[in-house]
Amino acid sequence: MVPAQTPRRPVPQLRPTDHFAELLLGVLSGRRPVHSMLRHTVGRAYDDLAHLAERGPLRTRGACPVVRDIGYFEPRPGALEVFARIGAGGRLRALAFRLEQGRDLRWRCTAVEVGGPRRPRSDDD
Repeated sequence: MVPAQTPRRPVPQLRPTDHFAELLLGVLSGRRPVHSMLRHTVGRAYDDLAHLAERGPLRTRGACPVVRDIGYFEPRPGALEVFARIGAGGRLRALAFRLEQGRDLRWRCTAVEVGGPRRPRSDDD
């Protein structure tokens, strides 16, 4: 007798918004090194992320931060403005980032902010 096989379900693919929210959360909470984002960022985004990560805005004592909610706006094809609510215990923080799709069809982060004012730009930027 041949054992019955259950039909295979396709493995759900994460949307780029969800994938990047998790990657950024890992860096900003101190669970991933900043350099892990080198190939996932372009322009100023890596420098901004490194600056944010130094401050550890999503590091917590106790409960690990998680993405609670996520949404996005598509200002044009190949560009996404993303916002996420990050929760840790009873505290919520805001995470915002921009994704752009390159000619190679890979998504890359071009801007990132965490619930506060932007870092001032210097004359070198």
